[in-house]
Amino acid sequence: MHCLSPKMVCETKIVAEDHESIPGSKKDTIIVSSSQMWPSLAGSPSSPPPTLSSPKEDPKRDNVYIREFHPSEQEVVRRIFYEGIMERIPNTAFRGLKQQPLTQLLYGLLAVICFVVTKSFLLTCCLPIFLMGMRYYFSRKVILHYLDCALHTDMSDIEQYYMKPPGSCFWVAVLDGNVVGIVAARGNEEDNTVELRRMSVDSNYRGKGIAKALGRKVLEFAMLNNYSSVVLGTTAVKMAAHKLYESLGFKHVGVVEHYALPGMTRSLLERMFFQLRYHRYRLQLREE
Repeated sequence: MHCLSPKMVCETKIVAEDHESIPGSKKDTIIVSSSQMWPSLAGSPSSPPPTLSSPKEDPKRDNVYIREFHPSEQEVVRRIFYEGIMERIPNTAFRGLKQQPLTQLLYGLLAVICFVVTKSFLLTCCLPIFLMGMRYYFSRKVILHYLDCALHTDMSDIEQYYMKPPGSCFWVAVLDGNVVGIVAARGNEEDNTVELRRMSVDSNYRGKGIAKALGRKVLEFAMLNNYSSVVLGTTAVKMAAHKLYESLGFKHVGVVEHYALPGMTRSLLERMFFQLRYHRYRLQLREE
């Protein structure tokens, strides 16, 4: 199957002024605490420069730690990614309608027309069920196509796509010995950017701060490699995702209506029953 590498439903770009890698390879894991990354927020302006901690992470700290992906974890990583994307089908079909007032108005007009034409309360009451069914059908159709492309491109060989190229990496979150979350970063030498990709947390382990820890890993990666800002784009419907980005320091800078995922045909029916909003966030790490 020939698929272009699709944009993630949740992605981040890190823009650099001086794209200089830190000494050593990407395998050297260095952890910086939040207060060290932004000393002006954690202490007085006269606080001394942050000091990097030991490269070794403490796996017992809160029982959650982030480490680099190992090839033996390919299947569990693909499962977490698959399940996370599949959750977007009902979220986009049903929750997403709350954010689409024009679509709500259109569906209301269709109900009025149905009653005027048929004079049937039964058919008019059945119309919303039909409309929701169509929304679910098109959400499933588009998202499954996107998922199939992802599983046949970068997620088919994580080691080759993320771990071997310079400026790229893939991390997993481990809790009590289990891989429960994932996140990836892929560099682009042409414009000195890094995309955050494939962030997802196992639904059985949410609410434990794992997603925030994964996000901080990317911020550490940006800081240690002298990137100037982090830009994040997401089509997430749940407000919890947006609150997560804000808690990490991101500012909402714009939204794109009627965002198109790879594989969308943009047919009349598809536009009527499947819509996405693409939100952009930005976190400035240092002045350009």
